[in-house]
Amino acid sequence: MNNNTLKTIAIWIAAGLVMMSIFNQFSGSSRFENKLVYSQFMAEVKAGNIAKVEIDEHNLTGTTADGKKFTTYAPTDPWLVSDLLKNNVTVDAKPKAQQSFLMSIFISWFPMILLVGVWIFFMKQMQGGSKGGGPFSFGKSKAKQLDKTNNKTTFADVAGCDEAKEEVAEIVDFLREPSKFHKLGGKIPRGVLMVGPPGTGKTLLARAIAGEAQVPFYTISGSDFVEMFVGVGAARVRDMFEQAKKNSPCIIFIDEIDAVGRHRGAGTGGGNDEREQTLNQLLVELDGFEPNSGVIVIAATNRADVLDKALLRPGRFDRQVTVSLPDIKGREEILIVHMRKIPMDVDVKADIIARGTPGFSGADLANLVNEAALFAARFSKNNVDMEDFEQAKDKIYMGPERKSMIMREEERRNTAYHESGHAVVAKLLPTADPVHKVTIMPRGWALGLTWQLPEFDRFSNFKDKMLEEISILFGGRIAEEVFMKQMSTGAANDFERATKIARDMVTRYGMSDKLGTMVYADDNQESFMSSKSISEATQQKVDAEIKSILDQQYLIARKLIEKNKKKIEAMAKALLEYETIDSDQINDIMAGKKVRPPKPSRGTSPPKGNKSGGSGIAPTVIPQPAAKK
Repeated sequence: MNNNTLKTIAIWIAAGLVMMSIFNQFSGSSRFENKLVYSQFMAEVKAGNIAKVEIDEHNLTGTTADGKKFTTYAPTDPWLVSDLLKNNVTVDAKPKAQQSFLMSIFISWFPMILLVGVWIFFMKQMQGGSKGGGPFSFGKSKAKQLDKTNNKTTFADVAGCDEAKEEVAEIVDFLREPSKFHKLGGKIPRGVLMVGPPGTGKTLLARAIAGEAQVPFYTISGSDFVEMFVGVGAARVRDMFEQAKKNSPCIIFIDEIDAVGRHRGAGTGGGNDEREQTLNQLLVELDGFEPNSGVIVIAATNRADVLDKALLRPGRFDRQVTVSLPDIKGREEILIVHMRKIPMDVDVKADIIARGTPGFSGADLANLVNEAALFAARFSKNNVDMEDFEQAKDKIYMGPERKSMIMREEERRNTAYHESGHAVVAKLLPTADPVHKVTIMPRGWALGLTWQLPEFDRFSNFKDKMLEEISILFGGRIAEEVFMKQMSTGAANDFERATKIARDMVTRYGMSDKLGTMVYADDNQESFMSSKSISEATQQKVDAEIKSILDQQYLIARKLIEKNKKKIEAMAKALLEYETIDSDQINDIMAGKKVRPPKPSRGTSPPKGNKSGGSGIAPTVIPQPAAKK
């Protein structure tokens, strides 16, 4: 049993004893049912009906001549005993009970002591006991402490961010050997801000710093500071730094600091806003503790642009470490770290998987390895092989297969031509990404998908490539018009994406010959500028230029489809037969060869062509969404 259970049992036992004592006191005097008033008792004595009487101060207990018991209460009567003896009543007397002084005090004060004890107990419970979780301990810090005994994370567990590890390596050196810096007059950065997309390992890197330096590690989220009561956040900041100073050298890690570190004055509460008070106290603590105290603050956010400038000045968070998405080498290292935990088949190559997953963060890669392990377990395999990784990648990129969804043959044919239009246009354009897979198997919310994968990591986009993307998006609708002589709602998402690309080219990227390099979009609103920002005449020019780009690329896609009808017919036929075709089968179609059968699937009944060969890369997925009802 834990301490709380023992306390509860003790309280109930004490309450039971009190109730029993009270009950006995009330029931002690009612052991005999026959109660006589004093006048009746004296009348019975004179009548000779009383045989014996026992006197206990003013309480009389007796026996009648016929053997019945009775009780009565006698007032102060000096002639009582003589009257009893005259009427031949046997008289017995009990001595007065002598209570000790302490016992008498205890009996008289016991109810009050019990009430005070119960009140103290409930007050402690309200305060959260020793853990400080009640309403009277709001000012206590919620930071969780990890000491060197239970934090085993080191730099060996962090992969894919070598530059970030180099940036924070000197922090570890300072925590290990501060004298090396002190004797040269050097000061370690008081605050380190880790900036990067979600899932890139900012928290893991902070834990690794503490694990390498073997120092206490306090972790808290930015949202844990703020409560509904004014002043609580500032009190928690003070309490957290007080705890950290007692255990220095140590590391304080504040995750999602943008919850309290946003620009001051942006809220509706003005200077009295609780979040701003918390930020003010944090600023004071960052620049207030004594030099070389050994307390280093590390914070993480993916919104560094919204942080208050005072946080980023020298002396506070004066160093920013960018933890970006991993490159191909980093992805391979991350995959190796996660693959240590599961049994892998000999055919699994981390470098091949890394080439097929650009744009993946560390968390995405961990999810990929986990999904592959789940696929292997589903088919009772002993090891995870490349087929499981391929299925996991398909599921993450395109969504789970909806095999139970029944489509009419007309809808299947329309979807097959729609996806064939996307794929053929993509294969014919010179700079388009290679087509990795095409399917008419419903996945997620889409009825069909065309999956393009670039051959290498891409960090910038170019005008010719963006124009080709618009043509590829139009390929699905054009194929429906040419081969099915109809239009469906499946191209709605294609048109939205094409229009967005064209609008960004004109309004953001200066890729319009007529409108030049001026920006016509408001980044703060993330939408097209209102009429207050630009004139109505300029808006009309922008709209005309966007429509011109769309019409131009539509004509290019239509010409390609009309010139390559046989290839689209062959691809649609293969999709109707196999439901999914991979890059090798697509190359056969484009070369005019007979389409090879799909690769057999191990560990499961072979579905129609739902496995692909090759490694693919961060995709452009062109889905055909389900028709809106």
